[in-house]
Amino acid sequence: MTDRHALIISAFERCFGGEPELFVRAPGRVDLMGSHTDYNLGYVLTLPISRDMWLALRPRLDRNVRMHSVHLDDTASFDLEALAFNEAQHWINYPQGVASALAAEGLALTGFDAVIHSNVPMSSGLSSSAALECATAVAFRELGGWELDAVRMAVLCQRAENQFVGVNCGVLDQYTSCAGEAGRAVLLDCRALSHRAVALADGLRVVIADTRALRQLAGSEYGERRAACEEGARLLGVPALRDLDAATFAAHEAELPPLVARRCRFVIEENARVLAMAEALPAGDRAAIGGLCAESFQGACELYEIGAPAMSAMHAALLSAPGVIGARQAGAGFGGCLVALVEADACEACATSAEAAYAAATGLTPSIFAVDAAAGAGVVAP
Repeated sequence: MTDRHALIISAFERCFGGEPELFVRAPGRVDLMGSHTDYNLGYVLTLPISRDMWLALRPRLDRNVRMHSVHLDDTASFDLEALAFNEAQHWINYPQGVASALAAEGLALTGFDAVIHSNVPMSSGLSSSAALECATAVAFRELGGWELDAVRMAVLCQRAENQFVGVNCGVLDQYTSCAGEAGRAVLLDCRALSHRAVALADGLRVVIADTRALRQLAGSEYGERRAACEEGARLLGVPALRDLDAATFAAHEAELPPLVARRCRFVIEENARVLAMAEALPAGDRAAIGGLCAESFQGACELYEIGAPAMSAMHAALLSAPGVIGARQAGAGFGGCLVALVEADACEACATSAEAAYAAATGLTPSIFAVDAAAGAGVVAP
């Protein structure tokens, strides 16, 4: 038994008595390239990370679901017969939304008690909410005894966040968490809802730098960015920005309002960078990797305006650290994490250097750590 198993079993006994009967998990994720391309039906190069959400659970005989979050030290519950948005304990709306989406598909749901344990930093751009959604879907699937493939599960978890929680996110987070492959990045086609695995060349590691600057997407400018992209696509007569290449867009850019044009340019250029990065990583092309990361970060700050002072400080700290090939924003921006491609033998030195430089610049204590590519959501082996 691992220390993590033991900690969760102890928490379960305190909260609910007895022991859990099933452990399920779902990973967080980080985008290696492709900010805000998902809801524009483009491509994202994403990595399911070795930081994940665990649920330890035991079925109930009634229709109630009770969940205790170790991280939040909070217990909340809901009735499968009367799902309703919880204003007071917002985190429970993610599992509730999953229950609602699954029930709408006619899938049989069983009540359960569960302890949630996560080592995915919250509100940091690593998709802790999607990990909770996907782990909850696996829990209902295992207890209900029905089948649900990874892509369909991802779509239903996205629907939960869109329609129940009220965050108009794309499918990136849920798809990565459900369909990820151990040891591989995922080149996701958000229109086709398909992917291919992408290897990282030997000698490369992925390092995540959490600025500890919190993000709140439901109350941020995320929705405004999405609306601008949709307006740009409408004015240019295409279903989505994914349908435009840089040359075609440049020929018609002047037809758009300036703000809309800047937002669209970033997404179109970012979409091309995803495909370029998917070629550079397996080849270990350090120059291409560094250039693509630099272009992405600059566009995120200047065109899409999703930066934050803490992100700029961390970007500078990473670029000054040993072994760093390239660094860029992760997730939706507005704070949270950055992601860096680092020489494998320099990860520790990179973290030490960047932590010190960032702390000196901001007075904040960051969290910088290497991650590997993890398997998608499923049952945890005993």
